[in-house]
Amino acid sequence: MKILIVCSKTNGNIAPFITEQVESLRASGMELDYFFIEQKGIKGYLQSLSLLKQAIKTFEPEVIHAHYGLSGLLANLQRRVPVVTTYHGSDINDPRVKRYSNIAIRLSHYNIFVSQRLADAIRHKKRFSVIPCGVDMSLFYPIEKQVARESVGWELEGNYIVFSGNPEDKVKNFNLAKHAVSLLPKTQLIPLVDFTREEVNLLLNAADVALMTSFTEGSPQFIKEAMACNCPIVSTDVGDVVSLTANLAGCFIASHKQADIANKLQAAIEFSHSGKRTEGRKKIKQAGIDLTTIALRIKAIFQLTINP
Repeated sequence: MKILIVCSKTNGNIAPFITEQVESLRASGMELDYFFIEQKGIKGYLQSLSLLKQAIKTFEPEVIHAHYGLSGLLANLQRRVPVVTTYHGSDINDPRVKRYSNIAIRLSHYNIFVSQRLADAIRHKKRFSVIPCGVDMSLFYPIEKQVARESVGWELEGNYIVFSGNPEDKVKNFNLAKHAVSLLPKTQLIPLVDFTREEVNLLLNAADVALMTSFTEGSPQFIKEAMACNCPIVSTDVGDVVSLTANLAGCFIASHKQADIANKLQAAIEFSHSGKRTEGRKKIKQAGIDLTTIALRIKAIFQLTINP
C-alpha cells in the first residue's frame, strides 16, 4: 500500500508526532512518501497544488493522508486519489482556520480527529474516527528521578516544573504558568524549547511536575509523553487531558486561575517528593495509545478507503 503524506514544513521542521506516526506505519509494511507545504497562509497552500499533482503522478499513491485541515483542503483539490485527513487541534479550535477545515471534512473520504472534543466541535461529519497520535514508548520511558536529575545537572532536592512548549506560542498561555509558579517558593519553570526528543525524556523523568496551561489543545503529546514517563501532571481542561489522566494519582486538572494552578502544582510536587510517580505509562498501554497500536488503526482506515 502506497500512502502520500501531505503536511506543512515550517522552517525545515516537521511535527515529531507526524514523523513518528509515519515511521510506525512504515514498520507495519507500508510504503510512504512526503509532500511538504512550505508556503504560509491559505494562498501558500493553494499555490502548492500543481506541485502536489506532480508528486501524485510520480509516486502514484493509493491514498493521501493529510495532516491538519489546510493540508486536507489542498489534498482534496485533486480528485484522483482518495484523501484521509487528520485534524490535530488548531485547525478546529481556531475559528479562522476551522472554516477551511469544514470544507476539507466534507471533501475527504475519511476524517480522523485526535480527540472526541474536536469531533464534537464539528457539525458536518462524514465517515470519521477519533484516534489520538500514538506515543513512542521506546523513546519515552521511566528513568529513576535521581539518575535523570544527575544527567541534566539539576539539584537533587530542588523543585522543577517542565512547561509544555514555547513561551512565545500564545495558545500555550505561558504567562499563567509563570505567574502561578512565582507563588511557589524556590521552584524553577523550564519551558520545552530547543531540546531533542531524548532530552525531553530526561527532563520529564527529572521533573517534579509536567505543566500545561493552554487555552486549547487537540490531544497533547506533551501530556501523553509525560504519562509514558510516569511524571506527575498539572493541566487545564483542554483536549482529551481529563480522560487521559482520569483516576491517576499525582495528576491534577486545574482552572485558568493562578492560585488554583499554584495549589495543584504544590500538591503534585509533594506527591513527587514523597518518592511517588504516577501509573501513566500503564494507562497509555491499556488505552492502546502506543505508536504500534495507533498505526494498525490508521492502516485499517487506509484499507477501508481503498476497498470501501
